[in-house]
Amino acid sequence: MEALLDHIIPVEIKRERLFIATKRIELPVIVMVTSYPPRECGIATYANDLYNSLYNKFDQSFCIHICALEQEHSNYTYASEVKYRLDTSDAEKYTQLAEQLNANEQIQLIIFQHEFGFYHGNDLVFQSFLKLLSKPFIFALHTVLGKPNNELKEYMQLMLNRSVKTIVMTKNAADILKNDYGIDSDRIHIISHGTHLVRHTDKIQLKKKHGLLGRKILSTFGLLNSGKSIETTLDALTAIIIKEPTVLFLIIGITHPGVVKIDGESYRESLLFKIKQLHLEEHVLFINHFLELPELLEYLQLTDIYLFTSNNPNQAVSGTFSYAISSGCPIIATAIPHALEVLANNTGIIVDFNNSQQLSTAIISLLSNDVKREEFSLNGIHKLASTAWENSALKHANIFRETIKSALSLNFSIPAINLHHLKKLTTKFGIIQFAVLNKPDLTSGYTLDDNARALLAIGMHFENTRHFENLYLIEIYLDFISFCQQEKGDFLNYVSQLQAFTKENDQCNLDDANGRAIWALGYIIGLEEILPKNIISKASGILNKSILHLNTIHSTRAMAFIIKGLSYSIKNIFNQKAYDTINTLSNRVYQMYLHESSPKWGWYEGYLTYANSLLPEAMLHAWKATGNLEFKKTAKDSFQFLLSQIFTATGIHVISNKNWHNKEIDGSCNLVGGEQPIDVAYTILSLNSFYIEFDDVYYKEKMKIAFDWFQGRNHLNEIIYNPCTGGCYDGLEDSYVNLNQGAESTLSYLMARLAIDKYNFSNP
Repeated sequence: MEALLDHIIPVEIKRERLFIATKRIELPVIVMVTSYPPRECGIATYANDLYNSLYNKFDQSFCIHICALEQEHSNYTYASEVKYRLDTSDAEKYTQLAEQLNANEQIQLIIFQHEFGFYHGNDLVFQSFLKLLSKPFIFALHTVLGKPNNELKEYMQLMLNRSVKTIVMTKNAADILKNDYGIDSDRIHIISHGTHLVRHTDKIQLKKKHGLLGRKILSTFGLLNSGKSIETTLDALTAIIIKEPTVLFLIIGITHPGVVKIDGESYRESLLFKIKQLHLEEHVLFINHFLELPELLEYLQLTDIYLFTSNNPNQAVSGTFSYAISSGCPIIATAIPHALEVLANNTGIIVDFNNSQQLSTAIISLLSNDVKREEFSLNGIHKLASTAWENSALKHANIFRETIKSALSLNFSIPAINLHHLKKLTTKFGIIQFAVLNKPDLTSGYTLDDNARALLAIGMHFENTRHFENLYLIEIYLDFISFCQQEKGDFLNYVSQLQAFTKENDQCNLDDANGRAIWALGYIIGLEEILPKNIISKASGILNKSILHLNTIHSTRAMAFIIKGLSYSIKNIFNQKAYDTINTLSNRVYQMYLHESSPKWGWYEGYLTYANSLLPEAMLHAWKATGNLEFKKTAKDSFQFLLSQIFTATGIHVISNKNWHNKEIDGSCNLVGGEQPIDVAYTILSLNSFYIEFDDVYYKEKMKIAFDWFQGRNHLNEIIYNPCTGGCYDGLEDSYVNLNQGAESTLSYLMARLAIDKYNFSNP
């Protein structure tokens, strides 16, 4: 990411020569002062993860430059983002760095990743360095020591009172700063240690891949040092293997370079000696090399219990601990503040420091309880969902925006299209309805609703990409719709895992499902110029068989789906029956609008419920199909009314499924939570249709704002779309995100993403 970007502006042609004038756009620069890879330490890894998450999440919003902290005789080769270096052992280098930072007008903010020991021996020099800085700065504290002596308290107060804000990673750390150091709570922000999004993979498959099938896996990882108290687990193993003889303890990671520099490999050698003494050679495995992140996450996912046995009660947070929970590991941990906060409320087990007997009892109990391990795993994943690096980037960027004096516009990058989860949900018969996290719930069966949406989404994808290798998906979803069609042309909706229609079809109104099927079929028929003839022929046959019963449908949204679908179907080849049905249903919807609307309520019903944008979009399609100008006016007026209700200064807030918005309530509905991806997606699809028809940039701007809802522009400032899996979370609630990635939400996101694919939203 470069600070200066060239943009071409109008061209002048003079004397047969082409002169291109360029405008230079300067982005604000934020300098992060930290240890950084290839230096091997936890904060270096943290800083690199934070840099990558900010870089990937935002486009042309700001630049992050790294100032790498080094010790004498360091000779690292860094990535391009490292623009500055500071030898913390050389007092003169501090003054030189301050002068460099002050002289760069683009630098708007400095953020220090702080750990005790970075400036050891030069603490007074570091304080003088802070006084020299003319730029605002923030401290992110990785350790906060309670009950400080006067010297430490004064040091921290001088440092933090000069900073504009302080970031800590736990509530406990925030409380210590307020109570023990007297730091104003308004200047303290809690941003938890970031965690990686994980494609949760089958544990048995991973064990097989790594040659560990049939073993109960305990693991720990990180840079090895005596503070990890590995010997506590080794002593516990002697009792554990009597009860669980298949246990294998993985010790993952190289020895901390700082330890090697002073003591060599003496700690690892002491562990090897202890293993031999206790006859544990068949039950302990050292993985003594650096693991790339994908391999590390695989080892964590195959772990049955993760052990965190730090013997340091002052350790505020642990990145290794966070990685393990986000990978779905059930955790047993010693009582550092981070563990106490995260493992509360049935999320894990806390044991005393250096207590092998207590540890062995906890491990034996948990290994024998599959249900409890699964419960801990799911609870932990849900609890740490908000700490994903993508969310950490959002929280940091909001602090940057609050702190930087010049206006900082946050422009979200657009994620690449990812069909991984859609394909994972799809069997040879159709797309599965629900998922637990990103694992398909086969018992939930199938629905016509979801397979119609899937047919639409893959149709849109093919239209955009012409990827013929995905045509098999269109055939699967189309065959499912055919399976659901009954003799009279109507459709059933609910199908079991065993491919049989369920009793739900007798208990539910199926009009909307029938409407969605027509929408999908019509869209596919409208692609007849690019899709194979056999697909078009099959879709046309299903739709033509259904037309006779469509006039009997009076559900408002079902009629809207049908109007859209039939309009697509006659885009290239006229069909009188389809045209007549469009006209009939459109007039019904139009009469509803005339009956319910008023100067303050421009709508078709006395309330706003779900999939609201379908109605004005259907009227837009009706006008295009019939030429009726009343339909056009109704479409524009009702859509403008809807947009006025769901867009605010902060973004889009679709109608909550907790409570519909009644017209008797003055103003927009402000209920927080209960927002569904499908409503945001339908709004984007409708905005796209209106923009295509009227070429009004207003609709295009609203499209980007609405899409940003998936990216974190919502009341929780958290992502709804999971770029790792390609799935979309099932809902935005008042205080949490529903992490299950079912078919409806995933397909809704995909349709929204495909709708904006033609627009250059990556650039502001």
